[in-house]
Amino acid sequence: MARVISSDRYTLSQLFFLVLLRVSIGWHMLYEGATKIINPDWSSFGYLMDSKGLFAGIFKCMATHQEILQVVDFMNIWGLFLIGLGLIAGLFTRLSVICGIVLLSLYFLSHPPLASIQYIFPQEGSYLLVNKTLIEIMALFVLLVFPTGQAAGLDRFIQKKRS
Repeated sequence: MARVISSDRYTLSQLFFLVLLRVSIGWHMLYEGATKIINPDWSSFGYLMDSKGLFAGIFKCMATHQEILQVVDFMNIWGLFLIGLGLIAGLFTRLSVICGIVLLSLYFLSHPPLASIQYIFPQEGSYLLVNKTLIEIMALFVLLVFPTGQAAGLDRFIQKKRS
């Protein structure tokens, strides 16, 4: 378990950019979830069927079973939305970060950036092992070890109430 360091040990610019990183990732996830909420026809079916790599069979199996697909879609939509909301507000920040890491890791495992793989959906660039999803996962790991929710977020009020 990581030791929680008091936020008064950081400079104002360090805190500002850590919180900005948290809020930016939160906005990205919240917006992705919100666009899926307002689109009643959205489904992860195509994305899951386009899965490649070691775990492709698992992801494709999820897509081909309607009941499982409905659960996956619900969890994906509301997971994105609630993780984003938690990161923006600094509420249950640690839980939001961990859930974000898990969700993005599933995306990464579904569509690993390997040179030998071609996907139906076009990518914005050429990637080998490291892509935007992995970078966002690593950024969330950074946020996991810095208590930004306690420094600037609703977690601060929860912590004060517990004390």
